Amino acid sequence: MRTAARVQAAIEILDAIAASAREGGAPADSLFSTAMRERRYAGSKDRRAIRAYVYDAIRAVRSAPVSGRAAMLALADGDPELAALFDGSAYGPAPIAPDEPRAETGLAAQALIDLFDSLVGEDEYGAMLDRASLDLRANRIKAAAADLAAHFPEGEAIAGVPDGWRLPPETAAAQHAAYADGAFEVQDAASQYASAALDAAPGQAIVDLCAGGGGKTLAIASLTGDGSDILACDTNRARLQQLPPRAERAGATRIETRLLNPGQELDMLAEWRGKADRVFVDAPCSGSGTWRRSPELRWRLTPARLERHLADQAKLLAIGADLVAPGGKLLYAVCSIIAREGRAQVDEFLKQNPGWTADGGYLPGGIGRAAGHGFLLTPAHDGCDGFFLARLTRAC
Repeated sequence: MRTAARVQAAIEILDAIAASAREGGAPADSLFSTAMRERRYAGSKDRRAIRAYVYDAIRAVRSAPVSGRAAMLALADGDPELAALFDGSAYGPAPIAPDEPRAETGLAAQALIDLFDSLVGEDEYGAMLDRASLDLRANRIKAAAADLAAHFPEGEAIAGVPDGWRLPPETAAAQHAAYADGAFEVQDAASQYASAALDAAPGQAIVDLCAGGGGKTLAIASLTGDGSDILACDTNRARLQQLPPRAERAGATRIETRLLNPGQELDMLAEWRGKADRVFVDAPCSGSGTWRRSPELRWRLTPARLERHLADQAKLLAIGADLVAPGGKLLYAVCSIIAREGRAQVDEFLKQNPGWTADGGYLPGGIGRAAGHGFLLTPAHDGCDGFFLARLTRAC
């Protein structure tokens, strides 16, 4: 493909991504893959170049643009070489007209920025859209962090994560034979901090209430040396079905999965009520802490969608608390830097549940900042995805 044709392809893909963001449809990665399947004539170099154009535009533009062309023009205004490709050549974009609309650039819409936790300063904004490193977690059931160092000598240890190893962005670690053997998982440091903060131990009964594909479930199994019974739950069948084969590969033999019907969670967990030593509530959220990996999430969040997340979080906190045994602990986590999803949710929970207290001291030194009754992690401060964590203990 000619370079101009690559730009036009990126514009068309951005059209689909912007429309999907407004409608709450498929994510950008999925749409990009579909677009490339439809363009079988595009070679590997073409695909890499088109992807770079698409994601550079997504990172630059603060909210869903009126068109993919408007997004690319916003990039072209600061890149004369890119602007020159709008030349009207065959399969390329039409020449730029002086009065054409440009998408607005920046971190996010101001109304969204205003929702950030007060700990997040303007000096942190740039790191929120930087390309993320590739973090690995050694699976203690089969391997150790020293093995990761041997397999990937170009990496480095992650502060405060004994099983973690950090590699440059887009390293093809999952193609290594050790991955197929279950020696490690790809997992951001923030998720590793969260899994460790649960304070799980062998012999405990543990519930992962929002397990999804099981990344943190497997981390908990690793931390306990496959020594605890873990119930992994979710309402999304497709995501939960990913866990059993992952657990088999990891050698985690004591994980049970349970698909829950929305609105019937407590009934379907009746035998666990008041019995769990540890409950992990990794609640659905805005994903505002993961913009480094999924920058189009800035284009997706609307007031209505945020309100739905807030309602789900409060409901899941209540369900999780009902499962915890006296003296047991619940870890609430969201990959968000929005205060209403983090500290405000825990403040309200503790107000409504006087028999619970907030723990402290469960993160490594220097990691996270106190945010109400929990801790906030951010890319700039902690070198990982943005997360809010709060560990709560039920009175005996």
